[in-house]
Amino acid sequence: MLLIVPHLFPDAHLLEVAAQDLRLPALESLLARGTLRDTPAEGLDAALCEALGIPRQRDWPIAALTLSSEGKLPGEAWWLRADPVHLQVMRDRIVLAGSEALALTREEADTLAEAIGRHFGAEFAPLPYHPQRWYLRYAVAPDLVTTPLSCAMGRDIDPLQPRGGDAMAFRTRLNELQMLLHDHPVNQAREARGELAVNSLWLWGGGHLPRQPDNPPPVHAQHAAARALAAGCGAQTHALPEKFTAQLLGNQGVAVLDHLTASGQVGDAWGWREAMRTLERDWFAPLQGLLRKVGPQGIHLLDPEHGKRLHLQARDAWRVWRRPRSLVERFAKP
Repeated sequence: MLLIVPHLFPDAHLLEVAAQDLRLPALESLLARGTLRDTPAEGLDAALCEALGIPRQRDWPIAALTLSSEGKLPGEAWWLRADPVHLQVMRDRIVLAGSEALALTREEADTLAEAIGRHFGAEFAPLPYHPQRWYLRYAVAPDLVTTPLSCAMGRDIDPLQPRGGDAMAFRTRLNELQMLLHDHPVNQAREARGELAVNSLWLWGGGHLPRQPDNPPPVHAQHAAARALAAGCGAQTHALPEKFTAQLLGNQGVAVLDHLTASGQVGDAWGWREAMRTLERDWFAPLQGLLRKVGPQGIHLLDPEHGKRLHLQARDAWRVWRRPRSLVERFAKP
């Protein structure tokens, strides 16, 4: 089974603050006994695509897949996600807050998307099939490579902008878009209520609809976007269990544990610390107790945001001579 745990192994700065004096005996033991490897840090959606058997195009084709889950037919077109976001100007960088933090209503999404389409015309007319998931449709695929939204949230966006032969045209539209949205009545009303304004779109996940994989593994998740992507791949989706149990040992599916996502994206040390306590109690401690019963393929713990994968097998339960170390000792110090 694959347990996807975004922000399980965050950067050293967050660890130094959040994990100081934090004891996680089960996770520390699993890390000592299992095999930890580096892996591409391409975000939750990329990890799900790979687990479900979806091949990468220039991007992972998230837009076409989630469009299917909205009940729309992608057809032969090339689709791009154009999700509403808030860009916050800091002293030396611009940081992104994703669409989930905005909690747009259907009316707000429709009004803003209509204004954008009216201004730019058919070449840049977003389709807000979901208040948080907007789409651009093109008959011919542009020369564009993008960064997944989950990999951009809470980070400096300058090095994460679209790349490729057509990237400059898209970036020019986005600059003009920010001026268009600045004084829009929807944003004025949101700011008057103390809510974040929608001041840009994040372009990502472009591609054609891939062939649906044969027998994709089931996905256990509470995360709405993960469930939408899994449904677009034809995978069965289930609610995430409250804790790890023996019933999951023989399951070759995927479980998305997004307990750390909200705090990890914004560097909230206290929130990350408390969420880790929950994961330790409900998932890592039960997994440690059942490790001897793990099947031949083992269990993988994957942090797709920071590019680390821990492979655990039944024989690892007997490696008691491997001394556990705290997360700070293991990751935050050279």
